[in-house]
Amino acid sequence: MLSIHARIDRTQRLLRMLEQDAPLLAARVAHLTPDYQQSAKSYAARLREHARLELQRLLDQDSAADPNDPTPQPAD
Repeated sequence: MLSIHARIDRTQRLLRMLEQDAPLLAARVAHLTPDYQQSAKSYAARLREHARLELQRLLDQDSAADPNDPTPQPAD
């Protein structure tokens, strides 16, 4: 199982990627019908919001954790 810090890092990276990808999404779905474009954009927005909520949950969980936790952290 990943430590809370590793999960926070992964979630932050995912959220950054999703946010940076938002402008490119429009280009990728431009060939679709307007309904499918809206569906894809809506799904991406829900995914970003879910990642934000998950990150907040993990940060809240981390702030409540014991600061003297001996769990080893992965190297970058």
